[in-house]
Amino acid sequence: MLNLLKHPLLTHKLALLRRKETATKDFRVILGEIAGLMTYEITRDLPVKDITVETPLGKCHTQELAMDVVLVPVLRAGLGMVDGISNHIPTARIGHIGMYRDHATLKPMTYYSKLPDNLPNAIVMVLDPMLATGGSSSDAIQALKNHGASTIKLVCIVGAPEGVARIMADHPDVQIYLAGIDEKLNAHGYIVPGLGDAGDRLFGTL
Repeated sequence: MLNLLKHPLLTHKLALLRRKETATKDFRVILGEIAGLMTYEITRDLPVKDITVETPLGKCHTQELAMDVVLVPVLRAGLGMVDGISNHIPTARIGHIGMYRDHATLKPMTYYSKLPDNLPNAIVMVLDPMLATGGSSSDAIQALKNHGASTIKLVCIVGAPEGVARIMADHPDVQIYLAGIDEKLNAHGYIVPGLGDAGDRLFGTL
């Protein structure tokens, strides 16, 4: 299921992120801010349980999260989204999946994986700013399923129709969250108009 998030602040900050003049420092800050703003929507359906707490004036019947949250950034670019979300969910555990895209075949190659042991009982959020061909995200999701994850959300900043279609076909049980969906992919597999290579812009490796 595709969730395209609409909010004036998201639109504004995404416009800043897209600008080719935006420097590395500002790109990093804005990317984190966008992820933080998206947190309220990507957590809207988290399960809660009833609890009672003691306030200074008495008992309060309220609720707290009923499941663990695990954030799994796809290296490198997904790292730029972690702080923006974990600032709101400080108890979230964080795994990592390292992938790169073979520029000849456009296929994702996995070179690193380190995941927490609570995936079967957690809500797992895959973080990757760009949903282009969908290959890396699909492989990351499958790796998490192979480790027992059953409730998975894919959180991206910008997506292309081709990437959305790939995830819907490969993983129809996964919710997709985007701050923007663009026109298409170019011949090199980059999102158009997009925002360039998110990893390079995030870490200044242009």
